Amino acid sequence: MTAEATFAALDEAAMVRLGALLGAASEPGVIVYLYGGLGMGKTTLSRGLVQSFGHRGAVKSPTYTLVEPYQFGELEVFHFDLYRLADPAELEFMGIRDYFTPHSLCLVEWPERGAGVLPRADLAITITAAGSGRSLQVQAGSDVGHRILARWQSAARA
Repeated sequence: MTAEATFAALDEAAMVRLGALLGAASEPGVIVYLYGGLGMGKTTLSRGLVQSFGHRGAVKSPTYTLVEPYQFGELEVFHFDLYRLADPAELEFMGIRDYFTPHSLCLVEWPERGAGVLPRADLAITITAAGSGRSLQVQAGSDVGHRILARWQSAARA
């Protein structure tokens, strides 16, 4: 069961807006994988999502800490960047499974580095260059992913 969609972001502001719309469409318990090379906008999309919940501070890539937590009432947003992960087994040492709860929303940059340890994604987003902008190829891999993708598409068209 996979649904797919494509979104276009012509610039950084458009990427932040798409992230905010994704945040508004999301629900607790969702896992989002973010694929794409360096500089493709994974953190920019994440910034829009985190800011959609009311965060006003910086949203930076947790390249060295592996995870950056954000608290919004009952909802916990965990932003992972696994770029520097040497071995997926390292995730077990940091208690990775404790982050993926029914009350959390998990954004995972470079999920391929955690293959075999990470839970399955509800949404997988692959960001590639498209001229001077970006193209986001989105696959929903669960019922919750389908619901979120449908709401995200509807909001992006509005």
